[in-house]
Amino acid sequence: MAGGWLARLGLRTREQRAWATYDWANSAFQCTIITAVFPIYFTSVASKGVPQATATEHFATATTIALTIIAVLSPILGAYADYAGAKKRLLAVFLAIGVVTTAAMYFIGEGEWKFAAVLFIIANIGVSGSFVFYDSLLPHIARADEMDRVSSAGYALGYLGGGLLLTVNLAWILKPAWFGIPDAGVASRLSFVSVAIWWLGFSIPMFRHVPEPAVRPSDLPAGVGPVGASFRQLGATVRELTRYREAFLMLIAFLIYNDGIGTIIRMAGPYGKEIGLPDDALITAFVMVQFVGIPFAFAFGALAGRIGAKPSVFIALMVYVIISIIGYFMDSAWEFWLLSFLVAMVQGGSQALSRSLFASMIPKQKSSEFFGFFGVFEKFAGVMGPALFAVTVRYTGSSRNAILSVIAFFVIGAILLWKVDVERGQQMARAAELGH
Repeated sequence: MAGGWLARLGLRTREQRAWATYDWANSAFQCTIITAVFPIYFTSVASKGVPQATATEHFATATTIALTIIAVLSPILGAYADYAGAKKRLLAVFLAIGVVTTAAMYFIGEGEWKFAAVLFIIANIGVSGSFVFYDSLLPHIARADEMDRVSSAGYALGYLGGGLLLTVNLAWILKPAWFGIPDAGVASRLSFVSVAIWWLGFSIPMFRHVPEPAVRPSDLPAGVGPVGASFRQLGATVRELTRYREAFLMLIAFLIYNDGIGTIIRMAGPYGKEIGLPDDALITAFVMVQFVGIPFAFAFGALAGRIGAKPSVFIALMVYVIISIIGYFMDSAWEFWLLSFLVAMVQGGSQALSRSLFASMIPKQKSSEFFGFFGVFEKFAGVMGPALFAVTVRYTGSSRNAILSVIAFFVIGAILLWKVDVERGQQMARAAELGH
């Protein structure tokens, strides 16, 4: 019964369902650690005695460092995974890094913002590194005409999984006595441990049921192993990406508009705290995002089937412009709820369709290599926004101007996306797969 229901939603095969389960698994980290609980804990508890604006700056700086590191590593890791046939093994390594450091967040006490920042950096490297290999599996488990819906369904499951655990975490934090927990601080720390357990446990189906794609032995230079080949391949990959003009232009557009998306996701909590919104309003709004996002993620997958992935992303970017304007003027809890609802409408759809759109314009045999660069562009997108926040807070004492400046990312990204010829890009990828 579950298989038939999921098939109607876009997850037709066991491999597709197992692949999407990793979205369910890692979204606990995205919700509780990146978006909702940890940012508030970092600025309120770990940064106790530190001015609120300075705590926001520290959080933004930690985010920038983490994403810069993984952005540099991604193309090397992606090329190695293709040559060594090690997508799942490397995913497991980064999963382990993320799980261990997330569980270690339990030991963060009052005023220990430096310890908290180090763990946050390493855990982000773990989750972001795992995405390089996870995303690269998509072209291997879905046909070209299925990728939009499979990718969107994965995001929808992620909303549901992350939302369920975040609801439990919220109950612990708001009513700790109901669960025999001493106080909200301990409840927050226990929520970090719950994320580690959830992330690890629900990753198992993917490792069991998604096969490792074939290695690329014919591409290995004579006498060169996978490690040497991966470094040697970097320059060739850059040159080859430029041959796939539409995929490369899509990457540039994605780099720019995803910077705006990532900035809003990662900085919403610290920004809300900075303007004086109460913790319970912030966390409950984040829970609402998870559950409202589920039908909208599926809706964007269906919309892409009707009008195409590119026009659907355009719609999402228009909504993000409205979100930025609301964020600039926001000073009350109800406005934060409105902003959160709008984010829930477009967040999953815009990112899922960007992933599947890029996947449809690259040859399958080089999916990890190209998704390594997709990861670079995605992570550097995450670098610019938080870095802008850190600089703006330092020199102006407020984040409002940074929120408004995000609009430029959406407008410029949309202009570049408009220039992408999706059909031509897909034709070039299929020709490369056939050896033409």
